[in-house]
Amino acid sequence: QVQLVESGGGLVQAGGSLRLSCTASGRTISVYAVGWFRQAPGKEREFVSTISRSGGSTYYADSVKGRFTISRDYTMNTVYLQMSSLKPEDTAVYYCAVGGSGGNFRQNEYDYWGQGIQVTVSS
Repeated sequence: QVQLVESGGGLVQAGGSLRLSCTASGRTISVYAVGWFRQAPGKEREFVSTISRSGGSTYYADSVKGRFTISRDYTMNTVYLQMSSLKPEDTAVYYCAVGGSGGNFRQNEYDYWGQGIQVTVSS
């Protein structure tokens, strides 16, 4: 089993930055791809970004491309999502998830999920 805990969320003004962390325990996540998803109020959960098992491939939703950067630290068993130039429409609960080896855009391709963390961007 893998337990995932997100941290780093909070309230930020538009144009600001936040770095989300997803720290795993229970077993190493180095053999898995890791993804970030988000769910805004009244909307379905959507894909944000994913990084492959090797860390060599990263993918982003068009809405965050150029503003968000995903990375992973194998020694810390942690994946990060650096979010810059934040917009009010980025307000959502952000979830990290683990599964597969890479290029996973669909939620059902992930086996383990964190509880989520709130990110609120004020205008």
